[in-house]
Amino acid sequence: MTLRRQDVAGAILLAGIACIAAGCEDAAKKSVARAAVPRSTITAVNEGNAPATPANATETVIATDNTPIRLQLAPLPIFAPKRRSLVVLPAAQRGTKEDLIARVEQKFASGERNYKAGHLEAARKDFDEAVDWMLESGYDLNSDPKLSELFHRVVDTVYADELQAFRAGDGFQEAPAVPAPIDEVAEMTFPVDPRLKERAEEAAKNLSHDLPLTVNDQVLSFLNFFQTPRGRAIVETGLRRAGRYRDMISRVLQEEGMPQDLIYLAQAESAFQPLALSRAGARGIWQFVAWRGNQYGLRHTWWVDERQDPEKATRAAARHLRDLYAIYGDWYLAMAAYNCGPGNVQKGIERTGYADFWELYKRNALPRETKNYVPIIVALTLIAKDAAHYRIQAEPEAPVPTDVVKPGRAIDMRLVAETIDVDVETLRTLNPSLLRLATPDDPSFELHLPAGTAERFSAEIADIPADKWVSWRKHRVEAGETLTSIGKKYHVTAAAIAAANNLEHSAALDAGEKLIIPATQSEAEVKRRLVSYRVRRGDTLLGIADRYNVSPDDVRKWNHLRSNHVGRGMVLRIYTLAGAPEARPARARTKSKKTSRPATNVAQTSPKPETEN
Repeated sequence: MTLRRQDVAGAILLAGIACIAAGCEDAAKKSVARAAVPRSTITAVNEGNAPATPANATETVIATDNTPIRLQLAPLPIFAPKRRSLVVLPAAQRGTKEDLIARVEQKFASGERNYKAGHLEAARKDFDEAVDWMLESGYDLNSDPKLSELFHRVVDTVYADELQAFRAGDGFQEAPAVPAPIDEVAEMTFPVDPRLKERAEEAAKNLSHDLPLTVNDQVLSFLNFFQTPRGRAIVETGLRRAGRYRDMISRVLQEEGMPQDLIYLAQAESAFQPLALSRAGARGIWQFVAWRGNQYGLRHTWWVDERQDPEKATRAAARHLRDLYAIYGDWYLAMAAYNCGPGNVQKGIERTGYADFWELYKRNALPRETKNYVPIIVALTLIAKDAAHYRIQAEPEAPVPTDVVKPGRAIDMRLVAETIDVDVETLRTLNPSLLRLATPDDPSFELHLPAGTAERFSAEIADIPADKWVSWRKHRVEAGETLTSIGKKYHVTAAAIAAANNLEHSAALDAGEKLIIPATQSEAEVKRRLVSYRVRRGDTLLGIADRYNVSPDDVRKWNHLRSNHVGRGMVLRIYTLAGAPEARPARARTKSKKTSRPATNVAQTSPKPETEN
């Protein structure tokens, strides 16, 4: 009976893990800062190669006032465990419970180290073994508190549904976006607390400001929301992250001759998250759509999206807002136009005869989200300027100084990380405009590194041929490693590593020394990916094209569409690498049901109406 119960319990555990690995993503609900984003089914199609990378010289430039950010370490990858039945070992073979716990914790720690270093295949092996050891130990994991806690800690960390974005683990996988807070908040309505009005009006009188601060029922409703647990979390996140960017934004606004209080527009849009993405395809801390960003000099290619560059996007936003203010001579109308486009604001003025935001609000002459947009910004401004008055506390994070180098050509970020001994996620944090784990083949591209590492990077990268920067790696030897064991980790032969480093095949390795790894580009990195995307409520063709970094014309051509109209439930074929697929007849959408599945459901919120910023 005991054995049978263990078999059943093991089967349930394995089924649960397999469910998570297969994408059972409805198990956990996220707060607004980590809500689910639209996902799609991806199948690899071998239709081309990554762009070539001609050689260029390396140039090093030290930045003195750059203040990028440090994000929280991205999640660990999700791996499908091996399918095997449980084995109940005799007590003499399985070792003590303490031995098992020590071995599992050591292997799990090794997996975390490998993941942070970008060694995803090695991390996958470590995590699989940690789980397998526990499942095959013969111990009843549910009845022992220590084993149960350890097992659930390992599984929860490795197999959480939100980590699915790291399944592929290749350097050309686009960095995952996060949902823009404005999408959720701007669609809501909240009651007005009459007790709050007098306190808010009195507090506003004592605040210095360079934008108008109107306290009315519309503003008070959002002041009320931002003091609820959910609203408070949004505000505190923005106030914390503001510390990373405040000095830079203040400097840029001053250089452009703009009001300092415009910083709260970015807080409302994105809570200062460079990877924020709205359902309409607006990106970055200032939430630009692609064509408007391009109008103000923000490049958007397969490799980079400068809407996610905090400083470049701040300058573009300042100039766009200055142009809008020149049209209306009113900051509230300028902010409304920033949200929904000057065309919508102009139509509202012409229809009502009023060039006043609050009059347009009362007469429903603006899209609903835009009506709420300005009150949200005013409410956040009031709170940010006097957080203690509203019983909100948040310690601003410090800006992160960096060095800036110009590699001169494409280079894998994992190789960069290995040359200066930092983890890959630190580099992604410092370079949010990079869409991939590789830089573009652009001599002018500036790569941000941790302060004090530029000279070391330039010295070590010189050991590797420039045309190998997107495929070769560097490895720091750990105690006990051999050329053979290192070769298995990178899928290259020991002889190839020995030749690249002028070593004998049988040479002993010293812990701490660095080796050049002549790795080859993985098959996953040279294939295009075909995405089958099911259209959701509120999607637009322009927003979908922007999400996958392709042109709307290509989306229409791949799907035989005659216009930009897409209907809810349609399944679109999208090729996510640069360039069109090979010419061949396109299948009718009704025939694609075998390979396309509905993407994970998300909260049904409407996108920004004709979002222009």
